Amino acid sequence: MERIWLKSYPKGVPAEIDWGRYRSLADLFEQSARAFAANPAYQNMGRVVTFGELDVMTRNAGAWLQARGLARGARVAVMLPNCIQYPVFMFGALRAGFTVVNVNPLYTARELEHQLRDSGAEAIVVLENFAHVLEQVVANTRIRHIVVASLGDLLGFKGLIVNFVVRTMKKLVPAWRLPGAIRFNAMLYEGAKLELKAADIGHEDIAFLQYTGGTTGLAKGAMLLNRNILANLEQAAAWVKPFLKTDVDQIIVTALPLYHVLSLTANCLLMMKIGGLNILITNPRDIPAFVGELSRHRFTMITGVNTLFNALMNDPGFAKIDFSALRISMGGGMAIQKAVANRWKQLTGCTLVEAYGLSETSPAVTINPFDVVEYNGAIGLPVPSTDIEIRDDAGHELPLGGAGELCVRGPQVMKGYWNQPEETARVLDEKGFFSTGDMASVDEKGFVRIVDRKKDMISVSGLKVFPNEVEGVVAMLDGVLECAVIGVPDAHSGEAVKLFVVRKDPSLTEEALRAHCRDNLTGYKRPKFIEFRTELPKTNVGKILRRALRDAPNQAAPGAGS
Repeated sequence: MERIWLKSYPKGVPAEIDWGRYRSLADLFEQSARAFAANPAYQNMGRVVTFGELDVMTRNAGAWLQARGLARGARVAVMLPNCIQYPVFMFGALRAGFTVVNVNPLYTARELEHQLRDSGAEAIVVLENFAHVLEQVVANTRIRHIVVASLGDLLGFKGLIVNFVVRTMKKLVPAWRLPGAIRFNAMLYEGAKLELKAADIGHEDIAFLQYTGGTTGLAKGAMLLNRNILANLEQAAAWVKPFLKTDVDQIIVTALPLYHVLSLTANCLLMMKIGGLNILITNPRDIPAFVGELSRHRFTMITGVNTLFNALMNDPGFAKIDFSALRISMGGGMAIQKAVANRWKQLTGCTLVEAYGLSETSPAVTINPFDVVEYNGAIGLPVPSTDIEIRDDAGHELPLGGAGELCVRGPQVMKGYWNQPEETARVLDEKGFFSTGDMASVDEKGFVRIVDRKKDMISVSGLKVFPNEVEGVVAMLDGVLECAVIGVPDAHSGEAVKLFVVRKDPSLTEEALRAHCRDNLTGYKRPKFIEFRTELPKTNVGKILRRALRDAPNQAAPGAGS
């Protein structure tokens, strides 16, 4: 497809980027650590760590890992929530010449065992709260070196209090036994007595095994090379540069977990590149505490998902926050709903823009310009050095405006799936295009709009219904807190639309919902079935799981209708 989107680029954003400036992520880290040594890099639970301090701690972590005798490129797993220990260990592993395997700390034993066995990870850092899960599976993996972290590590005397509260008062640390494991602070102490040897790592070495696809089967490891991540960082930096004030310290709110590719790149790594500060939110589900933390900072950027932004705005303290420094509000991971975006603009004065990406693309593919004045329903424009095509089911490119599968080519696209050549061949073609599995269209200005996931599309008597559209309409109704739409079997039409709703207003009725849908949706798109629930199943980053709704038995709220 011709790059018609270039004419819509914000002033100052280039058509192409040069990702060859740094040899590896370790090289980028070391240059940034020197350049921004006095700048704060991370803040969590009241502790601030500068780039200079981070340089020392990551050197110690990397030296300790090298002393374990691991081979160049060995896989090292990180199973932590958002805390300072995460970047310390992750950057230490990268500097030591190893591949980082990001692990969701809330994994079940089955999920954890699959990822550790599939990746072949030989070392892991795990928060003590989840060490009992590792204990169940470690004997079935190649893990031989275990570091156990606690939330109070790196907090000094305050850390003793934090650990006492977490372990004794809140009882959040189940008993565990992992023979040979070392505590995080002891690991840093031992590493300080060792030498970190320069690792011969370059563009073609794997930086991350980023696991994806767990909601559709066994998770696959996307091989993200150093050049993939470096390219996406250059793309992201070029996109944000025109919108950041050079005389203001850049502070980003990091609530999405760092093991999620959006938070990893857009927050953690991008701030490393430009010398900014990450405010790490360890438990974003505690909304009152989250809002309290926001009130203590004049932050310039925030990323999140639709459900997170919605939850924040429903806290009474949110409207009292000082948003005068906020320049960038970006949502990804799931569709941003118009009702949420409009309210966010009203409360913060900053437009909530949507971006799009995948684990396989490091992740950014498209981003909206940050100077759009209001929600536009698009996922943005392809970032520099990126090509896209919209293809039909036969793989043919569709004309402008046609809806089909979004396919992407660019330096940020993964090498392939770890040890899965057949899966790699299924999604990467001979021209280098990656098939995303998302249905999209492109308008005459180059803006891309996601219609829906191919697998989530509903066929009602042969007519296509896209859940995102129906959900967006339902979310406009004031009494709705959250909603989700799936297709269910129907003897008459093949499939029918089923709507799940969590009420914000307890008096919201099924008839009110149906009347709203009659006013805003054509007949075949209207829900045939409606079910009220007290909550919807979500991933750990807050993305609603439609698959879980399809698979699970009814869990209707009291008084629900269907």
